[in-house]
Amino acid sequence: MTLIADRLNRISPSQTIAISSKARALKAEGRDIISLSAGEPDFDTPAHIKQAAIAAINAGDTKYTDVSGTPALRRAVAAKFKRDSGLDYKPEEIIVSTGGKQVIFNAMLATVQAGDEVIIPTPCWVSYPDIVALAEGTPVFVPCSQNHGFKLRAADLEAAITPKTKWVFLNSPNNPTGAAYSAEDLRPICDVLLSHPHIWVFTDDIYEKLTYGGFKPATIAEVEPRLHDRTVTMNGCSKAYAMTGWRIGFAGAPLALIKAMDKLQSQSTSNTSSISQAAAVAALNGPEDALHEMVKVYQARRDLVVDMLNAATGLTCAKPEGAFYVFPGMHGCLGKTTPKGAAINSDEDFVIALLDEEGVAAVHGSAFIYPDHFRISYATSTEALIEACTRIQRFCAALV
Repeated sequence: MTLIADRLNRISPSQTIAISSKARALKAEGRDIISLSAGEPDFDTPAHIKQAAIAAINAGDTKYTDVSGTPALRRAVAAKFKRDSGLDYKPEEIIVSTGGKQVIFNAMLATVQAGDEVIIPTPCWVSYPDIVALAEGTPVFVPCSQNHGFKLRAADLEAAITPKTKWVFLNSPNNPTGAAYSAEDLRPICDVLLSHPHIWVFTDDIYEKLTYGGFKPATIAEVEPRLHDRTVTMNGCSKAYAMTGWRIGFAGAPLALIKAMDKLQSQSTSNTSSISQAAAVAALNGPEDALHEMVKVYQARRDLVVDMLNAATGLTCAKPEGAFYVFPGMHGCLGKTTPKGAAINSDEDFVIALLDEEGVAAVHGSAFIYPDHFRISYATSTEALIEACTRIQRFCAALV
């Protein structure tokens, strides 16, 4: 009898966390490392949100809450969905979890059975396939090329659907590409989904408020209300409000599914932190001046990074609509060798050599089920980004 369950063989550790951990270890050894691998805002949580948490502590709001969240936070989430997307969810159709990842985990484990297929457009966030696999589902990958803005096309979605398809994932703005869907982009996808009533949609909108140049992202149930009753609309506080460590994710969905997710969560983590929930109420109901300032800075950083990467030998980098990532292609660098003799035959070779020889940590595209690319997060200081991109230019120019 073995100790470790076979189900763990279906998944692998998060590769973005692995790269970040290696970068931290090298830095602890005294290496000059610039880490562009973590998907975490470098800004502090806005003051009024922190004050709301302090007030909750002082008021003694430190007890267990309802599994699905406090009434105040579920009302605030419902109001947010209505205000930002015109979506009508009752508070009882809302669940609050310990981060967006738990929302996804709850939804998949509560619904997916062995043999069910889940369509995942790629490039995709690293955790989607593993969560589906842990739920005994089968990830079905649909590549979305840079030529089409890294966005899912209706024809490709249609071709991937089978009688076993249970879910389709949509992530906008996307991690790792920053690509975002407008209402016009989503309309043909909605038409495909309407013709397949057995399919549910999980839409991950966690980067919704981080878009640039006046781009207005849309979400699936907003574009097509007839899909509302088979859609999970997921969001959270981590990215928009610089609250990654507070661990607040939430979703709206039909009541029967929310109850199933609540049942599962009641036997795993139960409620998320009562203090974090009080802070999230202040985030969702309060002013967004700090958010708007963050967006201005992110946009300037995006433009800087895109320009500098496109000036690097062998790289091509599209300008994304949102999030705080770029996802350059490295086709012009493959098949070459670094000054220290490392062969660059894959995207993983590229990022390992870049870290070892220039001290810049990025994440290889294969981690996102999309090889020959790499992801850079520009959620770090402008000075660090300039230095990192200068090192990348030097690294690429030295390849032979």
